[in-house]
Amino acid sequence: MLTNINTNTDKKRIHGIDCIRGLSIIRVILLHICVHVPLGYSAISKLLPHKIFNIIFRSGYYGVMVFFVISGFLITSNTIKRWGSIDNVPYKTFYFIRFARIAPSLLALLLILSLLHILGIEWFVIQNTSLIQALFSALTFQVNWLEYQTNSHLPAAWDLLWSLSVEEMFYLFFPVICIFIKNRIIFIFVMLAFIALGPFARTVFSTNDNWLDHSYLSCMDGIAIGCLAALFATMATFNKDKILKWFLWSGIVMFSIVFFFRKLTYDIGLTKVGLKVTILEVSIAFILIAIAKNQIQLPKLRFISSSLRWFGKNSYEIYLTHMLIEIPLFATFYLVQNSFVLSSLWCLAIVILCGLVGQIVSKYYSEPMNKVLRYKYLVK
Repeated sequence: MLTNINTNTDKKRIHGIDCIRGLSIIRVILLHICVHVPLGYSAISKLLPHKIFNIIFRSGYYGVMVFFVISGFLITSNTIKRWGSIDNVPYKTFYFIRFARIAPSLLALLLILSLLHILGIEWFVIQNTSLIQALFSALTFQVNWLEYQTNSHLPAAWDLLWSLSVEEMFYLFFPVICIFIKNRIIFIFVMLAFIALGPFARTVFSTNDNWLDHSYLSCMDGIAIGCLAALFATMATFNKDKILKWFLWSGIVMFSIVFFFRKLTYDIGLTKVGLKVTILEVSIAFILIAIAKNQIQLPKLRFISSSLRWFGKNSYEIYLTHMLIEIPLFATFYLVQNSFVLSSLWCLAIVILCGLVGQIVSKYYSEPMNKVLRYKYLVK
């Protein structure tokens, strides 16, 4: 037993944030469908306008960037709720909480993927490196670095671990930054340094396109933006009606410009200098501030919002397992690809099935393991 923690904090979920996570994980699922089946030649792409098709099926990278911002926001706000300030972080407890949340599902996935590789199952066999090296990289949060070194992608179900590598590498040093930088002003400047380096990492720090998108510094700016947004939301006191509406609508406008008008952002040079992603991340941070300070309800969209919250609540488990669901079903796409209705229902069925599997894993494995580990070792 290391120390006391506020166990009630983990039971309080912010519905609006879960909705955003739900939308993001659905975008990731749809992107991976588009990458691995010939959607571009199907009835869906023929009937949908090109811009709409891209928004629906080619926005998964944006979804991952949103996850980074949310992760930074939640880790900082929960740290302040549990321990009163970011400079009071007990590093042993912090690391154990992260382990209890991340490790059970990750270790189970790696066991399954290792068995599939050993059995020689198509789509799961590692080609350009060894199983031992892949496992070592996954467990030490270097999957993105391994893919850069080998100049190739791991099999699809392994490849998705690149984002977890970025996130957990940031949190490996988060308590160190909090403990040794007692001054909040210096902490803010450290986060601003990550934010400043992000656009350069996405454009000029490498000639490898995959590394430009998946390197640590290319994505850690989103986590840092989330951290600063949470710090601001915790410290700031202002007129909710006016300022929160400004944050909300400013965030929505910025997000819409980047997400829906991609050609415009390219034409005006935002993509070339790496600022398109930065603007997207800032827009999500603004929306998170508004949501966290004033719970936003969507009564007219109650079914949709509750569905998105369901996906968002299980987003980690869905993210880890969705390729295990998608891959066996890819071969059936040829049966429906010539029908817009059937191919659309096929995509919808995969999204729902991925959500159900994530829910099962969360309810019967990862959450019970999380609670056992936390209550057994952290609560006196």
